[in-house]
Amino acid sequence: MTTRDDDVAFMGAAKLAEMVRDKQVSPVELVRLYLDRIDRLDGRLRAWITVCREQALEAARRAEAAVMRGEPLGRLHGVPVGVKDQFDTAGVRTTVGSKILADRVPTEDATIVTRLARAGAILLGKQNLTEFAFGGTIRPPFGQPRNPWNLDHDPGMSSSGSGAATAAALCAGSIGEDTGGSVRIPAAWCGLVGHRPTWGLVSRKGSFPLCWSMDQAGPLGRSVEDVAVLLGAIAGYDAADPLTSRRPVPDYRAALAGGVRGLRIGLLREFVSGADTVPQMRSAVVEAARVLEGLGAVVEEVSIPMLPQAGAIFMACADAEGAALHLGWVRTRPADYDQGTRRRLLTASLLPAAYQQLATRARAALRREVLAALGTYDLLLAPTGHRAAPTIAESTSAVKNREDAAGKFFTRRAYSSPAALAGVPAVAVPCGFDPAGLPLSLQLLGRPFEDATVLRAAHAYEQATEWHRRRPPLGSITL
Repeated sequence: MTTRDDDVAFMGAAKLAEMVRDKQVSPVELVRLYLDRIDRLDGRLRAWITVCREQALEAARRAEAAVMRGEPLGRLHGVPVGVKDQFDTAGVRTTVGSKILADRVPTEDATIVTRLARAGAILLGKQNLTEFAFGGTIRPPFGQPRNPWNLDHDPGMSSSGSGAATAAALCAGSIGEDTGGSVRIPAAWCGLVGHRPTWGLVSRKGSFPLCWSMDQAGPLGRSVEDVAVLLGAIAGYDAADPLTSRRPVPDYRAALAGGVRGLRIGLLREFVSGADTVPQMRSAVVEAARVLEGLGAVVEEVSIPMLPQAGAIFMACADAEGAALHLGWVRTRPADYDQGTRRRLLTASLLPAAYQQLATRARAALRREVLAALGTYDLLLAPTGHRAAPTIAESTSAVKNREDAAGKFFTRRAYSSPAALAGVPAVAVPCGFDPAGLPLSLQLLGRPFEDATVLRAAHAYEQATEWHRRRPPLGSITL
């Protein structure tokens, strides 16, 4: 690997697509570059479950031939990407991170996989995740994904492999799935941009479900521009998913240029000033608010009183839906689940119906509060989480008591789940580093289907700072 190879690998999806179109780099060269990086680094990072080596090289040859013939090219033509192993891929196994489906090979692609191919992207393979996209897997059956910034630390929640692979430049970008934060948390912990689209903007056909009322595919990239290009490729109505919106899909990349002047942004008091938010995270987000003010936005503190309860509300709703889905396997194959997944499913299956209904009403109340705040403000600003990435040992340790359980299961989800509960778009963007050198991240929430505004503000902040330009220290990672 040369310095130039590393520079090319870290350029990201948007820039590489331009280079392919301008014949500055070959799709075959790009695929080989990323495959070499996977061979060198993924033995430790464990970001991938399945690498589609020969299929990717063949697709790259076809993409190169199309460039040389002068054919019309898609927005991601020749760009190598990965998808979370929650999305079906025809002829390529889709395990959803579980031994139960270890040998499952779908016959059809998920809609997002089809749309990536239509845009010219090249599928490098399927990325690791927590079992069945539940967080808290203790012994991942396909290896423990690790954070490229520090191998002892967690790379994120269920889209952990997508975060690790993109941060380490083992692909140009990824598609993960965000039920309560599983695109934004890996982005936050791995120093990336991650976007949860408005619920219903992206098809879920061919995505193994966790919670039908909140599941949403979303992109992870090294820049807001990468995420905008990826989102534009996968968004839009799908007749195979009747819950998708028929609204026209805007040009998210073109919309980035607008800046933030005149936007009203509400700084969420409960998360910025709350006792759970560590000082360095608080300082980073407050400084980010100052940057946005300097760019012309109006930033004011706003309170949404129900926010601290969001993590508990989310788990009561999402885990109950998941428990219903998994009831048959829990009865017939309980030993094939990871201990952490089995514990969550069994606990949720014991939740009385009265409490499930209470959680549903609480969700509706929280959604009303979020949308009311967005009636006054164009965007809401908060930390993506209360701290930087924890260690893997901490994430997988036994629950000691009631307080420990609340911290493990509710606290970190409280920051990311309000967007999911309300069905609104949210983006995570790097905003600093903690004293240990781990990334810190801010989050911007917007009104339903105003994803372009969310990404525009994120881009303005990103371009005014240097955090997104840093790379993880990969020199010591070898097989």
